[in-house]
Amino acid sequence: MKHIGAVQVVVTADDFDREPTAAELDAIASETPLIVAEVELLDVQISLLDRQVTQWDTRRLRRARRKVLAARCKLTNSGTTVPGVVA
Repeated sequence: MKHIGAVQVVVTADDFDREPTAAELDAIASETPLIVAEVELLDVQISLLDRQVTQWDTRRLRRARRKVLAARCKLTNSGTTVPGVVA
């Protein structure tokens, strides 16, 4: 089998082939609570796709939504931009 690939340095060099900077890592760390809250909300929504919603499920969904809103509010008040929210 013949290997096909770019041999020129100009073609293979890319900005995405580097490690994240300290500023990028700090931005990720500041957004982590929001990401975790959104994943928890998604987990609840997925679990409710194929069954009847009970009173407990409604509470879980409401709690997950409030957690996302609280995380977004905290992130916004800290002066960090919130992804997906237009100011």
